[in-house]
Amino acid sequence: MGLDLSLCMADWGRLRAVPVEERIQVLDETMWPSDLDDAYYSAYGSDGGWVWPPGQGAAWCAEYRFFSTSGSYRPHARAGTAWADMRMLAGASLREAMDDFLKGLIWDEDPAENPARTGGGGFFPPPADRWRPYLLLVCPPEAVPGKARAWQQAAPFLEELRGPFAAECEGWAGRPDTFEEFTTLIREWGDVVTEAARRGWGLVGLP
Repeated sequence: MGLDLSLCMADWGRLRAVPVEERIQVLDETMWPSDLDDAYYSAYGSDGGWVWPPGQGAAWCAEYRFFSTSGSYRPHARAGTAWADMRMLAGASLREAMDDFLKGLIWDEDPAENPARTGGGGFFPPPADRWRPYLLLVCPPEAVPGKARAWQQAAPFLEELRGPFAAECEGWAGRPDTFEEFTTLIREWGDVVTEAARRGWGLVGLP
């Protein structure tokens, strides 16, 4: 898990106007223009939150920089593993809401069905070869509102997961160090899907 995660929300309509094989490149070049110096990258979003690329023509996408991580994908993978471990100890309604919320973001019941591995069902190009990592996640705009609703259902009851976390995750390698670390990251994901749903945009995680 030496990957980094660059999480972007984007207007799928804007991306549809770009040939499939160029969509990742266009998103990458819009978010991180090659003609900007290091001062731009250190000044904007250094404390986390949404970062918008420069220029009015770039108002169709934004990057979310997590307050609780350093950009590594590892904390997200660890949180997803923690949920897989504890989910059967959660109440049925909370488990269903959390499953709907986290599936395809940081957890997959069946990893082989993760749409990111196939370029989001063809919306993005699949990996060209084994040296080019597949996308870490793809959540199209039509799926985001459901995740936002699931988050609204789950958020008030996160404390109920404290016991399951202690029983299945606490002290184990490859899991969040504390329950608070787990819930802090999960709440950031809640903020992400809420904002993407408000705009009607999709989410994509670039490695």
